[in-house]
Amino acid sequence: MSEPPRLHALQYARRLAVVYGHEIDAQTTYPTGVAFSGRLRLAGLDGNCDAVAADIAALARPLLADPARIPRAAACLAVGCFADEMLELTADPGYRSLLTTLADRFVPDADVRVEDVFFAGTLLGRAFAVTGDRQYRRRLGEFLEQVDTQRANGLFWHCHASPYFWGRGNAFAALGLAEALTYLDDGAVREKCLAMYRRHVEALGELQHASGLWHQLIDDPGTYLEQSASSMIGLAIARGWRRGWLPAEPWREVVERAWRGVAGGIGDDGALTRVCVGTGPLPTRVAYVDRPFTNGVDARGGAMALWFAVEMARLQPAFVAELDAGAGGSGPRRQIEPGHSGVAATNR
Repeated sequence: MSEPPRLHALQYARRLAVVYGHEIDAQTTYPTGVAFSGRLRLAGLDGNCDAVAADIAALARPLLADPARIPRAAACLAVGCFADEMLELTADPGYRSLLTTLADRFVPDADVRVEDVFFAGTLLGRAFAVTGDRQYRRRLGEFLEQVDTQRANGLFWHCHASPYFWGRGNAFAALGLAEALTYLDDGAVREKCLAMYRRHVEALGELQHASGLWHQLIDDPGTYLEQSASSMIGLAIARGWRRGWLPAEPWREVVERAWRGVAGGIGDDGALTRVCVGTGPLPTRVAYVDRPFTNGVDARGGAMALWFAVEMARLQPAFVAELDAGAGGSGPRRQIEPGHSGVAATNR
């Protein structure tokens, strides 16, 4: 996995899509939904939306059959993060029902766990986008008002009980705020979210390693460089640059450096290097330092790397030339763009 990342991001995305997003994981958690979404976004660029959507529809059938059976844990509810894109592609109202059922069941952790920034942004934001029902925007705003774990340095604690700046925890915050910004319309909630996001990514940009990656403890350069957090943070900043929430400079360099670091850790078989294992709140800083990582195929890390690769494909100039040359599928190419599906917001 030490090869230089010479390949275009689109080629990395294709490599990852062969491995990830072809089953529902045993616990029915968010990496499944992220990988499904990544495959759909890639299909939009490659021109094979119908085939990929049909495959995912077959895989997702158990989720649509009885959404109430999906476990109530927020990490499980967020499995629905692909449903807005399937709704856009198939017009099947079952995907709207799946998303709203899951969003209606979401309750944030009382200790303000940072993972909930992602789960709230991805669930409530999407539910608002596909229904126009402002209760989802209101709930997202109320949640953001309760998030008091962003410290003076701009970083987020894992939670009150674990006041440590965990790498993937800060990645959940960065990507969660980017998700919320993607789906919210103008207003006070969006302005608050944007302020939190900009303050956070400013802090993260200062802590990026020369390799482009971020550390297991985001503020501790003595801890290992962690792949999943780096994909998520890189994606959050790339989306901000592409959508105009951040200026091109200095963020272009930050994003490109992050992509080089992440791509350098993706093997030919979709295996990854240094993905922190699942981590709930831990009692000490040392416990985060010592938390083990895996090398190999990893559903969480692979799904996030796929999302990041597709985002980078949209940013790399060679992408346009490749599409013009006719690479990919035979169908029409389209941007499966987060935030552009469903209905416009109404006053409901």
